[in-house]
Amino acid sequence: MHRSGRHDNRAEGQLSLPVRPWLAMAGQSLSHGSLALTASFSSYGLGLRKDHYRDFLETDVAVDFVEVISENFMVPGGRPRDIVRRVRERHPVALHGVSMSIGSADGLDRAYLDRLKALVEEIEPLFVSDHLSWSRFEGFNSHDLLPLPYTQEALDVVCANIGMAQDVLDRTMLIENPSSYVAFDGSTMTEWQFIDAMCARTGCHLLLDVNNIFVSASNHGFDPLAYLDGIPFDRVRQIHLAGHSQGADMLIDTHDQPVPPPVWALYEQAIARAGPVATMIERDDAIPPLCDLLDELAIARAIGVSIDRKAA
Repeated sequence: MHRSGRHDNRAEGQLSLPVRPWLAMAGQSLSHGSLALTASFSSYGLGLRKDHYRDFLETDVAVDFVEVISENFMVPGGRPRDIVRRVRERHPVALHGVSMSIGSADGLDRAYLDRLKALVEEIEPLFVSDHLSWSRFEGFNSHDLLPLPYTQEALDVVCANIGMAQDVLDRTMLIENPSSYVAFDGSTMTEWQFIDAMCARTGCHLLLDVNNIFVSASNHGFDPLAYLDGIPFDRVRQIHLAGHSQGADMLIDTHDQPVPPPVWALYEQAIARAGPVATMIERDDAIPPLCDLLDELAIARAIGVSIDRKAA
């Protein structure tokens, strides 16, 4: 395992992507009146975090859906389960997992799947998703999203695990593309070729993380538009938008910053290919006031409306 030799130390903003006039909205405060659900293009949501529990439980937050981390609500009973049930009364809920370990050569943990299935049956989620990564080996859980080599052998493992998950859950899974900081000498295909083959074999859908594409493209020196051109967009059902941080020699997908202009530009390119798709803002650290996240979501809506009008 090594860092790709194609990494060229480009900082954010140096990838060749057009910047549109609506990017002037980024960083500006928008009036709450602009957050009305008027966009016909798609649906727009936020991740549910503890800082905003009261807002989502006691007020009518202007979102079309809410995404929650599956593992935070998988224990039956108790306050967390009660919270997600009450939020579900107000909004559709998407379940987003972080430890299914889709790439595990050991196969999936059936007890984990059974707990997730119970949550799925209770919440009736909009989507059930997890990451194209692995975290578990011989009973040990790293609690991290570890990278896969893009080989036929890894593809066979991933497809078998997705098949098992879909059979147990009786749901079509959404699989999220990872952020990438290392590459394997033994890889025989690109990430987007791997994803295309994965979707064709399993029938799974995609959760396209636009920030992850931007981060990986910057770290490894590939063209993010080539990635988009290789993705089966008929499989994309949801998009994540997030911010990142500049590390010593690479970008890090930290989810602790606002969505930056280059990621907004790449998002425009993505939804022009995807058509109507559910979009959400991910923020996992340095959580800002809810109004700040709603302002970011308003930018996504504005981009969606613009693309929708062009397609009309």
